[in-house]
Amino acid sequence: MKIVSLLTSIFVIGILLMITTGFEDDKTKVEEDKKPEAPEGMVLIPAGEFLMGSNNYKDEERPVHKVYVDAFYMDIHEVTVGEYKKFVAATGYQPLRSVVATYSPTDNHPAVCLSWHDAMAYAKWAGKRLPTEAEWEKAARGGLQGKMYPWGNDVPDGSQCNFSDRNSGKNNADMFVDDGFRWNAPVGSYQPNPYGLHDMAGNVWEWCLDAHDPSFYSKSPYKNPVLGATAVDWFENNLILPSKEAMASTNNIEWIIENAETIASNRVLRGGSRACTAIVVRVSLRNSESAITRYYNDFGVRCVKDVEP
Repeated sequence: MKIVSLLTSIFVIGILLMITTGFEDDKTKVEEDKKPEAPEGMVLIPAGEFLMGSNNYKDEERPVHKVYVDAFYMDIHEVTVGEYKKFVAATGYQPLRSVVATYSPTDNHPAVCLSWHDAMAYAKWAGKRLPTEAEWEKAARGGLQGKMYPWGNDVPDGSQCNFSDRNSGKNNADMFVDDGFRWNAPVGSYQPNPYGLHDMAGNVWEWCLDAHDPSFYSKSPYKNPVLGATAVDWFENNLILPSKEAMASTNNIEWIIENAETIASNRVLRGGSRACTAIVVRVSLRNSESAITRYYNDFGVRCVKDVEP
C-alpha cells in the first residue's frame, strides 16, 4: 500500500508540474506578445535605468549618474548613402557632397559629410528623429553596465569595429588597423552589440539632438535628460538672452525639433569613427561640433523613433 501511495503522489506531483510549467510558458509567451513590434530596420531599446558617463577619463564624462530613459526604437545601422539618396530624390534636398563618393563609395556605406541640420531634415522625412545623448549611450551600452565598449571592456583590436584605420591619413603610431576598407566600412560589417545594433563604436560619428555642455552631467535630470538651447543660439539669432527658466524650457525633444532651423550651437556627436583611437570609441566619450558644419567625411547619423503609448 505504501508503494502504491508513493507512486500516486509522484504521479500527482508530475501532473501539477506539467500544468504549472505550461502556465509559465503561456505567461512568458503573452509577455513576449505584448512587446511592440519594431519598425523594419530598427530594434526596440527597452525602458529602464542605466549608469551614464565615466569617472575615469575626461571631466565632461563625470560624474557617473543614474539616468532613466523611456523605451524607443533605434536604427540597426547608420543611415546609408542609398537611404539618403532616396530622401534627396523625394524632397529635392541638397545632395550629398561629391567627396562622399570617395569615403563612402557604395549605397551600403554610411552617408557622411552631414551637418546636424542635414541629419535633422533626413530624420523628419523618415518619420523619425535624432537620439538624445542619453538614449544614444543607453543603446550603445547594450545593457552592459559600466563597460567601456559596446562589447565589454576588451580594448578593440580591429575585429570589433572600424577604428584607428591606418588609411585615415593620420601619421600616428596608434593608427595600426587595416580592416580592408579604404575609408568608411559598409554598415553592418562588424558584430552587433547585445541590443542588435551595429557600429555603435567607430566607423562614423553620429549626431545627437542635444546641445553640448561639458558640465551638463552635474545638473542632468534623472528622467529622459536632453539639453536644448545654449546662449549661442540666442546670440546667433540676435535675440536677448532669456531667463534661466526660459532657457530651461528648451530642454525637451519637441522644442528642439520645432526650433531646429534656428539652432547654431554645437551639438553632440557620439561613437567615434574610423579615424579615432581606442580611447575615443568608448561608449561614454562625448564630442561636439557646430550644427552647420558639413565638412567632415566621418560625420553621419542614426535615427530613433518613439514607441507609441
